Amino acid sequence: MTNPNADDRFVGIQISPISFVDEGTDTVLDTLQNRVGVNVLMLGTVSWLGLKSGRSISHELDGWPDHGVPEPYQMRGGAYFDPDPRYYEDTFMADYRSRDPEFAGKDVLKMVIPEAHERGMKVFIELMEPFFKYAGHGSAGNVEIPTLAQAMEVDLFGRIGDSPSTSNPGYRKWIHSMIEDQVRNHDIDGVMWCNERNSPLDTLIQGGAPGDFSEPARREAIERGINVEACRQALLRVYDVMQEAAAGKQFPDGALVEFVRVLLDNPEALVWEKFWLERNKDLDRELYGLVKWCKPDLPFGLNVWNRNHFNLIRRAQWPWAEQTRYADFVKPITYQHQAGEVWDRELGYFRTTLLRDFEPDEATRGLFRILGFNEAPYEQLVATGMDPDTYVYGQCEDALRGVAGAAKVYMGIGVDAPRTRPETAKCSKDIVYRSVMATYRAGGHGVVLSPNYASMHLTHLDGVAEALDELGMR
Repeated sequence: MTNPNADDRFVGIQISPISFVDEGTDTVLDTLQNRVGVNVLMLGTVSWLGLKSGRSISHELDGWPDHGVPEPYQMRGGAYFDPDPRYYEDTFMADYRSRDPEFAGKDVLKMVIPEAHERGMKVFIELMEPFFKYAGHGSAGNVEIPTLAQAMEVDLFGRIGDSPSTSNPGYRKWIHSMIEDQVRNHDIDGVMWCNERNSPLDTLIQGGAPGDFSEPARREAIERGINVEACRQALLRVYDVMQEAAAGKQFPDGALVEFVRVLLDNPEALVWEKFWLERNKDLDRELYGLVKWCKPDLPFGLNVWNRNHFNLIRRAQWPWAEQTRYADFVKPITYQHQAGEVWDRELGYFRTTLLRDFEPDEATRGLFRILGFNEAPYEQLVATGMDPDTYVYGQCEDALRGVAGAAKVYMGIGVDAPRTRPETAKCSKDIVYRSVMATYRAGGHGVVLSPNYASMHLTHLDGVAEALDELGMR
């Protein structure tokens, strides 16, 4: 059992700007510090994503929380601080200040940082890439940025996609500028960065057509000695097989063997997968270096997608040891009550294509064995969620083994993570309490209450306070 001293205690919470407008800065900070025991704010400062910047996006299923304003928030998205134009001269997104009327004349960093520091609380900025059109997460309906569409990925059929290309120099410079602006101009205490994108293989397995075949990406690939057209043709062949599998075509050796066969016959598909993956990781690495160049002692961490431990391909692609080269801390997402629903969705992608010949429980048992899970049977999993004593504990142990002391592990504890199905397990005070206890029992260095305070019930956050009291940390 880990019992950090007061100087090492890290009890963070992801929080959107709207909470400070709705409830007042003093009220929010006093509640989080005195009632819950939070000492680190993970503040979303730039987003077009309701999950990160808005109010509850699952109130229809879970009701409105016991604080805040019980009304939908029609956010337009953007920056909830005042960008310094000096940093954006070479980007195409110099003017991305939020047009939300609730934030007219307000800068959330100036609102929060002085008051938080006066109370001895730290303020990290929490940012997610991609920022745009994230379906199902309360995204702004229309992203009002001129020429943004011209910076998007292009799929293997030549169609513009819905995520910006990390090879686009204007987009990449904007990300750099946005981080540097906040690091230099505001007295923040850290940065947490989240990269959640579907790779080409991810996209194929989900039935889509992958990218990125935009002109900037093509140029970069050619500079690295990659035959772009050969890669595109290989991906087209894999795409055809995935579409055939989803349509029910019978393969002599089954869908999984057919997939392996087509990859072996078309290895350029994996060349493109590796190229795409490294260009996305490059952005993470660049941001780490940028933050350290500006302020060497400022912590930089990664918010790590739960799909990285649910998907065996992503697990292989994102080893913990590698991430410690460009992160001072990692935050594995373990939204336990929601996890059964997430698993069911992830499994559904594979069962449509690669694992089409397996029954759901059969596939779940096999994948659980490979991935190291010990959870409820498939038919119960959505309704029960995953048990904090096995799931949170196990993922914390796994992350600690992986980082091997080279980075801190702050577990992302789900508190009222949004549900999309009524049968999905609900959050509770006990689930939250046991998640915090499991983290410290496994040896974790802290917790980050997630995904957004605006959706959390205070009665469930009381489970955090109870655990901290029991641990002698509040």
